[in-house]
Amino acid sequence: MKVLVVDDEEDVQLLFQQRFRKEIRSGELNLIFATNGLDALSVLGKEKQGIQLVLSDINMPGMSGIDLLRKIKTSPNPPGPDVIMITAYGDEENRFHCKSLGADELLSKPLDFNVLKELIAERGLSPS
Repeated sequence: MKVLVVDDEEDVQLLFQQRFRKEIRSGELNLIFATNGLDALSVLGKEKQGIQLVLSDINMPGMSGIDLLRKIKTSPNPPGPDVIMITAYGDEENRFHCKSLGADELLSKPLDFNVLKELIAERGLSPS
């Protein structure tokens, strides 16, 4: 399963690689990283239908996660990847806004990787 992780925080890539080390080594999971929405759209364009899941922060410079979500879900080439939004602001307003734009889930920071692994398993990856 190819997963695109979109976050402007420098330590996110290392954190995800550590938390999914076993799944990456076994070839069950391929993590691709982008630092903002514009980079993510570029990756999605190159990968075409290869990305099955996008994990995106909401607040990022350039193009926000909300704008990225809107572009993915209104793409003329459906079905696009599932999108899980990740935010430090887990309030109901953000939750409602993300869901209304088509987000499949909204997770709050600090991220519970056990919950994330369960959500990924539901989409076709069996976590070890």
